[in-house]
Amino acid sequence: MYVPPAFAEHETGALFDLVEAHSFGLLVSQHQGEPTATHLPLIVERDAPPRGALLGHFARANPQWQSLAGQDVLCVFSGPHAYVSPTWYQRGNMVPTWNYVAVHVVGRCTLLDEDRSAEVLTQMVTNYERSLPAPWSVDAGSDFFQRLVRQIIAFRLDITRIEGKWKLGQNQPAEARANAATHLAEQADPQAQQIAALMRRTLEGT
Repeated sequence: MYVPPAFAEHETGALFDLVEAHSFGLLVSQHQGEPTATHLPLIVERDAPPRGALLGHFARANPQWQSLAGQDVLCVFSGPHAYVSPTWYQRGNMVPTWNYVAVHVVGRCTLLDEDRSAEVLTQMVTNYERSLPAPWSVDAGSDFFQRLVRQIIAFRLDITRIEGKWKLGQNQPAEARANAATHLAEQADPQAQQIAALMRRTLEGT
């Protein structure tokens, strides 16, 4: 990912926070000599050595997993994003742009056996159900659950590199950024409002 120094986010905690908040990622790998991608929910293990790990699973019918073992792959996580009009900066020589935050994770995949796949499936269900008013839970001993496990292939991605891009107008004067943030906050789009909040947070840190 091209990351100009002004937009680079180096704080690992902030990167993992975005991955957890926007955990439906895009996993890109090579399969039969071609780039292949699958959209997947992924779970973060922040403390896994040496740089953390991601857990996920494919449908067994998805051929991408067949060439995944031992391969270095890319996972893309996209956070909020919004169009920015040049008029909002209230200064000359501006052009339309797009502000956004994103994290790219590179790592090596290991395919997991059936027992570990069952654990990943249970962990994923628990992770996404726990905030619901009436969480659904799995019965790991049921025939239904065992059939589910046989229909997936779980994997572990050991992170070798993680990088973040917080493109929030940091290359512009503080007053111009504040003006743009005000206009973004007034938009009906919730993502524009989130970008406005992030821009204001970066301004507070300057």
